Order: sequence, then structure tokens, then C-alpha cells
Amino acid sequence: MNRRMLRTVLAGGTALTMVAGGAWAAEVIVQGTAPVVVQPAPPAAPPVVVQPSTPPVVVQPSTPAVVVPSTPAQTVVVPPTPAVPQTVRADNIKANEVRAQAIYANTIKARQVQGTIHQTNKVDVGKTKDDIKAPLVSASVIYADEIKADSVVANDIYVRKIVRD
Repeated sequence: MNRRMLRTVLAGGTALTMVAGGAWAAEVIVQGTAPVVVQPAPPAAPPVVVQPSTPPVVVQPSTPAVVVPSTPAQTVVVPPTPAVPQTVRADNIKANEVRAQAIYANTIKARQVQGTIHQTNKVDVGKTKDDIKAPLVSASVIYADEIKADSVVANDIYVRKIVRD
């Protein structure tokens, strides 16, 4: 029985090869009244190739660092520096300390006077009726008829009369 089956398979395989082989021929010419040309079917569309895309990049946030100070923080408060006016004009100034780049005065009464003193005949203060009384008077330029202070400090002092107390 095995031999019969083997013969059947071989005969069928040969017949199948002949039939299939004829279908794959590029060109078949049949002789007779008119030649018949069989052309193979156009090639199928090229296969679609799908390229794998690169995987998306996922960024995982890290846990924030915790900083524990070893000593308690100290707060330092720095008081703002008051703005120094450019020019001060006054009839009379009474203060503990008077500071300026240049002072123009008719009379200065002070214990201590520091700066280059320029003797003048008269200082024109201009029209002013203001009096200043403060612990510290500071400006770039000071014009005054009379200054009474413990200390007067300036680069240049233009004065008619100095009285040391």
C-alpha cells in the first residue's frame, strides 16, 4: 500500500509541475491559425515595508532635593540709605553734624570744622526764610547764613566768619 501511495504522489507531483510550470512561462506561442501571445500579469505593487519608529523619550522628574540648614538662618536688616539732596538753602542750620562737598556760609559756629577753608567777604544765600534743625544735615552743596553745629565737615568751606565753640 505504501508503494501505491508513493506512485500516486509522484505521478500527481509530476503532473502538477508540468501544469504549474507552463503557467509561469514568460511567453507561450501556439502554432496554428493565428499566434496567441500570453503575457504575464503586471508585477504586483511592491510590498509595503513598515519601519519601526523610535520609541518616545519619557523624562521622569526627579525628586527635589531637601536641604536642611544646620543652624537657624539669621535675618539681617539693612536700613536704606537716605537720599542726599543736591543743594540745601537755609537762613539758619542747627545740627549735631553738617556734611557737604561744599559749604557757603556767612557764619559758622562749631566745635570742630574739617575741610579747606576759603575766607570770603559775604556769601549770598539767596531769598530764603527757612530754618533747619536736625541731628544731621547732609547735601552736596549747602548755602546758609548761619550754621550752628558740633561738627562741620566739607571738602571746601567758603565762609566769612568762623566761631569755635
